[in-house]
Amino acid sequence: HTRRGHLRSATKMRKYLKGKRIYLLCIPMGFFLALFGPLSVRYFEGLIPMEKCRSNSSQLKSANHMDNTLDLWSRADVQTCTYWGAPVIWDGMFDPELYDAFYRKTNTSVALTVFAVGKYLDAYLKDFLTSAESHFMPGLRVVYYVFTDSPERVPKIQLGPQRSIVIMKVEKHKRWQDISMMRMKTISNIIESHIRHQARYVFCMDVDQIFVGRFGSEALGDSVALMHSFFYHSPKFMYTYDRNPNSVAFMEKGDLYYHAAVFGGKWENVQHLAESCYLGIMTDKRNQVEALWHDESHLNKYFWIHKPSKVLSPEYCWATEVGYRRDLHFPRLVWAEKQYGILRT
Repeated sequence: HTRRGHLRSATKMRKYLKGKRIYLLCIPMGFFLALFGPLSVRYFEGLIPMEKCRSNSSQLKSANHMDNTLDLWSRADVQTCTYWGAPVIWDGMFDPELYDAFYRKTNTSVALTVFAVGKYLDAYLKDFLTSAESHFMPGLRVVYYVFTDSPERVPKIQLGPQRSIVIMKVEKHKRWQDISMMRMKTISNIIESHIRHQARYVFCMDVDQIFVGRFGSEALGDSVALMHSFFYHSPKFMYTYDRNPNSVAFMEKGDLYYHAAVFGGKWENVQHLAESCYLGIMTDKRNQVEALWHDESHLNKYFWIHKPSKVLSPEYCWATEVGYRRDLHFPRLVWAEKQYGILRT
């Protein structure tokens, strides 16, 4: 009996120590996850210095002379121009009153396209349009083009002077990826039939975003791209270009990683972008290929070949999931809460 008692005690002790070992192993694993988990990795990425501008404003290749007033040296902490002479717009670089006065004097008009299909309409469109009325191109003539499969459900928004809305019915595709990709054809068509007769500039945006600060005339340019908030501090090998050589969107290298949630420019340049991306998408479809990030992959390929004349900093489409960044002073447009599990079913 005594020996059996000792055996039982020894067995209990081994189980106890085994549990302790597992617990002790969990401690360093917990520290590792805390240090190197997604949020921490993004924090450390934010410490990687950005490329610095080596030009002055008189050397910018922008056709817009207002950009010669930009103070490229006011933000020594970030990249304020590209090697091909495009300004990168950050808070503190420009005088908003100067820009607005110039574009009001020239009676500039801007079109804004947005797609609100299926469940995205009820989830996001009202907040998008209401916040745009407060912050998008203040003082300028603006026409909103809303593309939806349910025009009757588009919310009524109180519009300011010189602001109007056009609602266009579009087909609802079964897959959200197809909605995303086929918008390029729709954008090209609406520019040809409407926008080119009504506006000099056009911006194309995703609906699941909310304006929280000025998104004004400083963003206007011949061809405008947006730095992706997840990648603007990342080393280039982390950029998620399409690496499939069978896709038209295939890229071995690039300059920046651009976000398809916001792009714009003069209508003829946006039309050329949309047509080029659409042709690439359709070529991939014929070859039974789909680019990694759909229209965004094709957009990155386009801007690699046709350099944008202006780049917007991540202020112009910020993802709060990135966490704190010391160089992000003034977010202007932010991602709304994503509900992909519900919206994409």
